[in-house]
Amino acid sequence: MKKNVVLFVLFILPIVAYLFFASGVNSFTKLPVLTPQIADFGQWRSLDGAKVSLDKKITILGFSGTELLKNRGNYFNLNEKIYQRYHEFKDLQFVVLCPIGTEADAKKVIDALAGFTDVSQWHFVFASSQEIEDFYEQMQLKNKLDASLGTPDVFIIDKDRNLRGRKDEKEYKEGYNTFHPSELSNEMLDDFKIILYEYRAALKKNNADRKI
Repeated sequence: MKKNVVLFVLFILPIVAYLFFASGVNSFTKLPVLTPQIADFGQWRSLDGAKVSLDKKITILGFSGTELLKNRGNYFNLNEKIYQRYHEFKDLQFVVLCPIGTEADAKKVIDALAGFTDVSQWHFVFASSQEIEDFYEQMQLKNKLDASLGTPDVFIIDKDRNLRGRKDEKEYKEGYNTFHPSELSNEMLDDFKIILYEYRAALKKNNADRKI
């Protein structure tokens, strides 16, 4: 009897576990589009004066508002839970849209992150208050910006500038709250992995097609 139990644990259980998780991935390989083709940033510039675009990049997009320093812990949470794991993925960028006038605060945040992180994929981009409001409005989100034009939520934008999230019968999710590390480690990480899986699968298929 004991021998049978040991054999089950060593051989059968791992196979069952593999099939379970494999079926889970295969049954949910697409993250729904919530808003298609959101606008790009136009001529807005980052801290170093560079133009940043949403085109052909997987973008994690945030809105700092004027209370950037007060809420800097949110960016440290995001950096730890998501950015540090995946920042070497060349088609990924983390963009924070900030009101003009908060450049000095953004510099303090990026300098603090640079103390222990390669920040080359972090971009703080600046626009007027009205431009930020207009940009947020066209994303067609249910939640609103706060009085400082900020939100603790970040959003997943794919390479075609589509806002991605969850909209099944049980759950609607358009953004991920950076104030809660557990939400980043669970819901956001799960959804982000699906986006990466999509692109890796597409890349693999394209490479296979070229060989035909």
